[in-house]
Amino acid sequence: MATETHNPETATADFFAVFGLPRKLNLDEGALQRDFYRLSREFHPDKFAQAPPAEQRAAMEKSSQLNDAYRALKDPIARTQHLLELEGVRMEEQSSAATQAARASGTEKKQVVPPELLEEVFELNMQLQELRMGKQMGESDPNIVRGLEAAKEKFDASLNALTLELKSIWNHWDAVVEPGDAAQKASIRDKMVALLNKRSYIRNLVRDVNEALED
Repeated sequence: MATETHNPETATADFFAVFGLPRKLNLDEGALQRDFYRLSREFHPDKFAQAPPAEQRAAMEKSSQLNDAYRALKDPIARTQHLLELEGVRMEEQSSAATQAARASGTEKKQVVPPELLEEVFELNMQLQELRMGKQMGESDPNIVRGLEAAKEKFDASLNALTLELKSIWNHWDAVVEPGDAAQKASIRDKMVALLNKRSYIRNLVRDVNEALED
């Protein structure tokens, strides 16, 4: 689930603007890399070794922001999440920050189960529970292991398919972002949020299966 925030004091830095790019999701990754190297040389702290302290700090801040921007924009999922943050949406419940907060507080992290996966998730959780109980008793049912491995392969394929689906939605976003059609932007944004929530949930399932099989 996503929550919306519009607090200007906590506004997200615009990583697209760092590279002089519009807020579009399809971009030339080769050009992005070339601009990153060019700007990295321009703001490299070594060039400011003899500069006043204030200029050194400014160069370090720009270099750090440039690195953050490049890491976010070169990755398709991180790029989409960053755009959504700029649009006032934060993927709270299934983010890594939410995972860490849940562990620190000892509470269970909230997760949104995609309705179409309810039956599969129920069966998977039963298999995981049986596998863990068996290992506690020094036993391992090969049928359960095979079932979990098959489920993992299926979920891995789903992750790849969802990434492709996400990229197809990019085209719709890029077509409406400059005309500024608020209703269409909201509809496309909501589709991306739902897809990322589903992808994040499936990724967590894969992680759980991997951990169970490796124990």
